[in-house]
Parts: sequence; structure tokens; C-alpha cells
Amino acid sequence: MSVKTFAAIDVGSFELTMKIFEFSGKNGMKEIDCIQRRLDLGTDTYFNGKISIGKMDELCRTLNEFQELMHAYKVDGYRAYGTSAIRETENTTIVLDQIAQRTGIRMEVLNNSEQRFLGYKALAARGEIFSRIIEEKTAVLDIGGGSIQLSLFDNDTLVSTQNLLLGVLRIQEYLNRFDVKSYQADNLIDEMAMAQLSIYKKLFLKDREIRNLIVMDDYISPCVVRRNGGNAMLEVDDYVAFQRQIHSGSTTRAAAALGVSEEKVPLVYISSLLVERIATLMEAKKIWAPGATLCDGIAYEYAEKNKLLRGEHDFEKDIVACAASISSRYLGSKRRSETLEHISTVIFDSMKKVHGMGRRERLYLRLASILHDCGKYISMVNIGENSYQIIMATEIIGLSRLEREIVANVVRFHYSKFVYYSQQTGENRLDRDSYLIVAKLTAILRLASGLDRSHKQKLTGLKASLKDNRLVLTVDTQEDITLEKGFFHVREEFFREVYSIEPVLKQHKNL
Repeated sequence: MSVKTFAAIDVGSFELTMKIFEFSGKNGMKEIDCIQRRLDLGTDTYFNGKISIGKMDELCRTLNEFQELMHAYKVDGYRAYGTSAIRETENTTIVLDQIAQRTGIRMEVLNNSEQRFLGYKALAARGEIFSRIIEEKTAVLDIGGGSIQLSLFDNDTLVSTQNLLLGVLRIQEYLNRFDVKSYQADNLIDEMAMAQLSIYKKLFLKDREIRNLIVMDDYISPCVVRRNGGNAMLEVDDYVAFQRQIHSGSTTRAAAALGVSEEKVPLVYISSLLVERIATLMEAKKIWAPGATLCDGIAYEYAEKNKLLRGEHDFEKDIVACAASISSRYLGSKRRSETLEHISTVIFDSMKKVHGMGRRERLYLRLASILHDCGKYISMVNIGENSYQIIMATEIIGLSRLEREIVANVVRFHYSKFVYYSQQTGENRLDRDSYLIVAKLTAILRLASGLDRSHKQKLTGLKASLKDNRLVLTVDTQEDITLEKGFFHVREEFFREVYSIEPVLKQHKNL
């Protein structure tokens, strides 16, 4: 395999970072350069809603520098992403257009779940050690400028994930605005953090045991790496001693000891304090701060998509686990969801030549099957609309907002009258391609749901075959499936409309 060169650009809240990577069959993914420029965009965004003209000029100057370096390295590709500082501006579209016109760099904005998902990929890029750690009860703490993300893993499976507005820059700006004295800072940070963390503990931790805490940030993690190395696991007591040591001296001494600029020391301290409080709250035993960054995750994803390396961790499994956790929270039926997921994917797989959809759309169908009844937690009458609202209001790690909208609409129209493309209204209008995905997946989910209308999982040994514009579904059961046949025929009309295929249900009774 020839060597490929790639640039990953992270327009963060406090810094702009570009990493240059090489991909080769011999060395896999190798970082060959890292350029960082301090630019505090977050303070403008979080409290004024817009990036000032001066900082916009500085942002474009820096990105032009990055553009020149990319030419020098002759990169084969690049990805540039903005996070919360760009995401939370009131004029994001204008900002992105200015960047494109003034620098030639086409930047995309990550929503929170996409950003955190790339964070997990950055950790996965560390290889076997990440896989080994999350086999135990582990929490991942991803600290950003605007918020933090807490995700729980158990036996290599994502159990839950939650975003809290406790970002380092956001907290620092509050301290500045409130004119907090140095001796008051600890207590105020504690009060701000624990107001949210205590609620988080009641809702998500409960009696759950956490053994390991993985920390990902641009503040304290690089300092830990410089002190202990990237693969070192720290005992929590050792970390607490280190954290208190850096806070005991002057800012100048701390900057020298940590290897950071003096202006970054307060942010490092806020991050280190959050790590300590969360580790104590969870009663974790060990902390791993490998120094992984968003740029590492961007590069890892690029390499995966372009088959430049083979990922070891199953990230699709994490997305599915996240949906299952949401379903459980709203008392969804696990057995019913598993049955619906099986029937719908059997139908999907048998129709690949007809529907023209791929692996990602199959994932949407699985998620819709898992979340199909979460709305009944609110009301048994309007399940579809309630489910839509729950899905849209709940983060699903790894999905963009549009992808979540697709899943939510499939669940909604599984129950209610389908809204055609020209009939769409409001701010959540789907583009043509997304609309067609929703229509195709809804038709499959409706048909699958009719086959388990009694919720008794009567149909075993389901087989599906496509022959002469007929989808033949064959089941082996001695059960009375009169109800299922009735609802199958009720649901087949929309399926015929979408695919121009006649679904046929055949029952084999093995005596």
C-alpha cells in the first residue's frame, strides 16, 4: 500500500490544532507533525453568541497558515471540523462561508454526539489498551471548552452517555464575570459542578461500580502524558496528589512544571479539578489520560472510511447499545424490540437489489426497531409522536442531527399517517434523499411490526425471498397467526406503494 498523507484540523474553543498523519501498510497510522495556535473563540461564543471581527480575522489567518503547510506536506486529503465555539454561534452559516471564501478550507460543524464519537475513535486509535480497559466497568470523561461528556462502558459495551454544560472555558468565563478571587475558585467550581453531577449520579450511576476513568481533553491530559507517559495508568490517589501539587504554587511555577503557557494554567486547573471530583464521585480506582485528541479521531475515521487501516473496535455496536439504553430508560420492551429488529433486517437484507440502501441505512432501521415504542412511556395513545419527540430530544452517540431525524421519523410514521414530501411543514423538513430513506424504512418497519402484532413472537424460522416482484415471507409455526395475517394485509398497502412489490406471507406447519 502506498503512503497517504492526511491533515486533521480541529477548530476548538481555546486552540486551533492541525495534525499531519501518514498511513502505510507498514506503520499504520503515524502522526508526523502537530501545529497548535491559541485562539479563544469560546469566550465570544458562549456569552455573546457571535465571534468578534478581530478573532474572525485571526481565525482565517491561522487557517491560511494551515493551508500553506498542507501544500508543503502535499496532503492527499484533509478534514476540518468546528466544535462548540462554532456550533453555538448565532451565525454559523455566515462564519463557515467566510472561512471558505477567505481560506479555501471547507469546514464542517460537528454536533455534540458526532464530536464525542470521534473522541472515542481517538481513544480506539490507541489500540489494544483501550479495548482492554473498557472490558471492565469504565467511564470515559471527555472535557471540552463548552461541555463535558460522561459515557459508561461495561464489558466492552456502551451503557449510557450524557452531556453536561461543565466545559472548562464556560466555567472560566463565569469565574471571570463574577470576579471570583483565587481562594474562592475551588468552592465555586465545586458548586457549579456538583449541582449537575449529583443529579447525574442519581439518574445514571446509582449503585454502578466504576473501576477505570478514561480522560480525554486538551488541558490536563497532555500534562499527565508528559509526566507519566501516554500508556500509564494512574492510581486515583496518585492523581489527586499530582493535582494538588500543581495548585499549591504560583501560576508561573505551575506553568513551568506542566510545560504550558501561564494563560493556560487556570484552564488546566479547572480540568484537573473536574477529573478529581468525578473520579471521587464514581469511586474509580484508576485514571488513564492517554493524550488522545479530536484530530486523532478525525484521522482514524478517515482511515477507516478509505480502508487505510482496519479498526478493532465495533463502533456500530456502541450506537446500537446507546439506543437500547434509551429504550430501557423509557421502559421499552426488549423482547419485542429484538423480534422487530430481526424481522425488519431479514426483510431489508432480502431486498438489497430493490431498495438501493446500504449498511448505514440498515443501522437506522435497527435503531428504529429498538426505539419503536419509547413514546408509550408518556402516552399509550399517541406513541408515534411521543417517540419522535423523545428521540429528537435525546442524544444518540455517533449520529448526526439529520440521522437522528431520519430514525425519529421512521418511528413516528410506523404509527401515524405518512406525510408525503410536498406536505412537509416546519423547520424539520427533510431533503429529498433523506425523505426517500424514511419512506423505504417505514414501509419495512410497518410490515415487520404487523408480523408481530400480538407481541407474542409467534413467527419462528422467518425466511424472505424476492421473486418476480413478490416478496415471499415464509414462517415455520404451529401457532394461530390470524391476527398477524390480518395486520400484515393492512400494512402491505404502503409497502406496495413504495416498492411496487407484492408481499406474500406463507405459513409452514411442521407436524
